[in-house]
Amino acid sequence: MIVFSNLLKATALIIDLLLQAYLWIVIASAVITWVNADPWNPIVKFLRKSTSPVFIRLRTWFPFFSLGAIDFTPMAVIAVIMFLRYFVVGTMIDYSILLRMRAL
Repeated sequence: MIVFSNLLKATALIIDLLLQAYLWIVIASAVITWVNADPWNPIVKFLRKSTSPVFIRLRTWFPFFSLGAIDFTPMAVIAVIMFLRYFVVGTMIDYSILLRMRAL
């Protein structure tokens, strides 16, 4: 049980790290839309390629996220990431603690 508990906790921490990294990618992508960034810059290309599939999907499902000149899609993605970090990762860590306590 302790091995599975550690595996579950490690998986939760890796998922949390990936979600946190994508959170910063979304924030950086939103910031570059405020300035006139060079579209041929490799960093700008990476940010757009990594976020545009998620943004486009959200805009088609919820067209009210993009109202005129203001785009709320990055905020919606950040809210989903935060929910996943608090709910999914938190539940996995709590369950791993529960498994460890039962094993003792």
